[in-house]
Amino acid sequence: MNVKILVATHKKYNIPNNDIYMPLHVGKEGKEDLGYVGDNTGDNISDKNPYFCELTGLYWAWKNLKCNYIGLVHYRRHFSNSNYFTIYFSKNKYNLFLKSNDIYNILKSYDIILPKKRNYCIETVYDHYKHSHFEKDMLEVKNIINEKYPQYIDNFNKVMNGKNLHLFNMFICKKEYFDEYCSWIFGILFEVEKRIDISQYDVYQSRIYGFLGERLFNVWINNKKLKIYECNIINIEKINWIKKIVKFLKNKIEMKLWGKKF
Repeated sequence: MNVKILVATHKKYNIPNNDIYMPLHVGKEGKEDLGYVGDNTGDNISDKNPYFCELTGLYWAWKNLKCNYIGLVHYRRHFSNSNYFTIYFSKNKYNLFLKSNDIYNILKSYDIILPKKRNYCIETVYDHYKHSHFEKDMLEVKNIINEKYPQYIDNFNKVMNGKNLHLFNMFICKKEYFDEYCSWIFGILFEVEKRIDISQYDVYQSRIYGFLGERLFNVWINNKKLKIYECNIINIEKINWIKKIVKFLKNKIEMKLWGKKF
């Protein structure tokens, strides 16, 4: 089984000691060479990285990489079959990353490996997006799906009215599923790009296509009715929860102010 797990990164990091993991420098165009394969070779959209985030790596893999199974993780976030207790107390978390045998055994019975869902207890997925980003952009996405992919609109509404999501654009699946997904998601996002103006967005909100991609990935999965295997996520970097909560509240306040301009 030929497996390639892209590890999206924009800086040097400790590479997993396993040849299935392929560090990919996302947004490499115009940046210092880190010694990794860059997403700015062949057919690419590397210069769109400030707006598409790790999706520029997905586009590169779709157009340039050949393999049987493909996945995406982040330099600081990886899949693990270990429980939270083991992950928390492990002195070498790199030993807990999924290995090729793990992936092979899982995908014999499942279609795709995804992170465990995050639950938005107090609001729907749609409301969370509306309160954190610009609602008009998600409404435009809905218009495009109605026009170009009407068979997805029921699952779009289902995901948006739900309260949980698989986040981070992380997955492992057959390359044929991946290619189908990329054709669909970039067909939508490139159309959104033509219709909205983000010239007044700050650096954070300019990452709009990455944010939209996280939500739309769930729509595609639901519509395909894929058999899902959920994994825990190992975060290599310590999470500063105070800083994270402050940023979350700050974004909520800023969106109330920004929303008055649009």
